[in-house]
Amino acid sequence: MTTSLITGGAGFIGSHLAQRLIEAGHTVIVIDDLSTGRFANIAPLKDHDRFEYHIDTISNERLLAELVDQADWVFHLAAAVGVMLIVERPVESIETNIHGTELVLKMAAKKNKRVLITSSSEVYGKGAKVPFSEEDDCVLGPTTKARWSYACSKAIDEYLALAYHREKGMPAIVVRLFNTVGPRQVGRYGMVVPRFIRQALSGEPITVYGDGRQSRCFCHVADTVTALLDLMQSDRAPGEVFNVGSDEEITIQALAERVRDRVGDGAEIIHVPYDEAYETGFEDLRRRTPDLTKIREFVGFRPSRDLDAILTEMIAWMRTEEGRDT
Repeated sequence: MTTSLITGGAGFIGSHLAQRLIEAGHTVIVIDDLSTGRFANIAPLKDHDRFEYHIDTISNERLLAELVDQADWVFHLAAAVGVMLIVERPVESIETNIHGTELVLKMAAKKNKRVLITSSSEVYGKGAKVPFSEEDDCVLGPTTKARWSYACSKAIDEYLALAYHREKGMPAIVVRLFNTVGPRQVGRYGMVVPRFIRQALSGEPITVYGDGRQSRCFCHVADTVTALLDLMQSDRAPGEVFNVGSDEEITIQALAERVRDRVGDGAEIIHVPYDEAYETGFEDLRRRTPDLTKIREFVGFRPSRDLDAILTEMIAWMRTEEGRDT
């Protein structure tokens, strides 16, 4: 059994990954500064004899070096998350994404540790070719639009990870996540599914940004975690980039209607211009659908839950005491 270090391990995805590893008999070390993660996410694990956590930043180089030394695998999930956070705190977002990844890779390279870097579908930018394939061009908007700084920072993370692989032989893997959702996710930073459900459960209008005709694909966190673990164990994966997500596409308007119908309170759906929701001149992608051919060929990945099952589970969870507190 391995020892895994998860940066950002108290976050939504990181905590599910930690739980899965513990259940499989592995040892897990988590570091998280709780800037977007929540201690409640890892509280059920804190007394486990194969779980160790540190409430600290990965910028603490001395601590990070010690934790990387202890680990066989490093899952790097610590990052700025959510469009709202990127727009509101762009300096912090850029520095967290680039500097944090640089430190993790530098420490891991010293001991040739296997590292999985979580990137984002955002790197495809304004690309018009759908579905997005890993070898497609990344088309970013102008530097005057803060929204694209996140995509640029994650692209730099990818370049750096792949450079460490090519130059130093470090077994680095890059995954581009497409809209992972599930229990423990909060809508605080712009995540659309928990935001819609929270609004509907509270009897508030469901706010759709823009015209609602933009479309997305949503993947359950359990399926995302399965993909991360399978890739980490694959001898073919180092040096490669993989899309991770679902290819079941839905417009945001249709998503709002589906949430309203499942909650059953007849919530009003209203539209908010992007300029009001985020910032003047905000640009968004019309479609964001992954081509899953590569990850399917490498590790046989196929999402096990469709959107209806995901929404049913999330609504039920957000009606619980824990869910109401998010």
